Amino acid sequence: MKKVLVTGGAGFIAHHLIRHLLLNTDWEVTSLDRLDYSGNLNRISDMMTEFDKNKQKRVKIIFHDLKSEINEMLENNLGNFNYIIHLAASSHVDRSIEDPLSFVMDNVVATCNILNFARKNNNLERFIYFSTDEVFGPAPKGINYKERDRYNSTNPYSATKAGGEELAVAFENTYNMPIYITHTMNVFGERQHPEKFIPLSISKIKKNKAVTIHSDETKKIPGSRHYIHASDVADGCLFLLQNEKKISKIKKDFGGAKCPKFNLVGPEEINNLELAKMIAKAQNKELKYEMVDFHSSRPGHDLRYALDGNLMKNLGWIPKIDITERINQVVQWTLKNDRWLK
Repeated sequence: MKKVLVTGGAGFIAHHLIRHLLLNTDWEVTSLDRLDYSGNLNRISDMMTEFDKNKQKRVKIIFHDLKSEINEMLENNLGNFNYIIHLAASSHVDRSIEDPLSFVMDNVVATCNILNFARKNNNLERFIYFSTDEVFGPAPKGINYKERDRYNSTNPYSATKAGGEELAVAFENTYNMPIYITHTMNVFGERQHPEKFIPLSISKIKKNKAVTIHSDETKKIPGSRHYIHASDVADGCLFLLQNEKKISKIKKDFGGAKCPKFNLVGPEEINNLELAKMIAKAQNKELKYEMVDFHSSRPGHDLRYALDGNLMKNLGWIPKIDITERINQVVQWTLKNDRWLK
């Protein structure tokens, strides 16, 4: 039986990953989390009610802040793993602008600490570092960034995620570690933090309040993203772990660069006004909204991000459910479980 360590396991994307692993493998899962602003142990306990006791026993939870090194005592408690999936991170752009050093600690120093632990694991088959589309910066119209395109961080959050990536690359080059890097963007789903756009829009529409739509300075062109459900991100991650032979056959010249990178991309690009209309339609309500100049209201953010998903598509993976159905699922679930909107 494989053993997998998920850092940030009580976080939004990571708890969906744990759920996906329980549903689709017989692996033993350890969650490593410090349970701060974004980590919520109630996510795991709420999700675990779906499973019988045998599946629940496959999950172990350990508390640790990765800003501190993993000492010998904790190493013994954790044990060895076949897979380590590093999702623990600070990801709030506004807070990174206010306090960039804390993001260096959470996203760079913490990544170094988990990589140091991982390189001592004798059974390690794969380490996956979860990065973000934001390392590429804003995408001009018609441009979808590929995995090896240049980086252009526009805020401290994205810069620290890029720093974590470079550490991962360095550990593969220096210690010959088996590392993958993924980029994903605008992940949504059940139990997401209520400050995020989709749950916030669900809440405002439910209360007949206006939804703020960030746009260009003319207040006519809304921002756009490739939204992707957290379950699809988890599915793409598991695909990478289970298709090593297929991935190894890909021959590409990146100037000798190692450490393969993969974009996990939503099924279609959609602007935030279209998305808000979907959310309103799922509630059988009329959308009230206000267009706001994006750059004036949110410095350090970008109007459009876009990733190219062709590498994963050519390998045989794409999200299985379209965006409209996913949005409807999340809206209906959230309305029935509205405690997650508070």
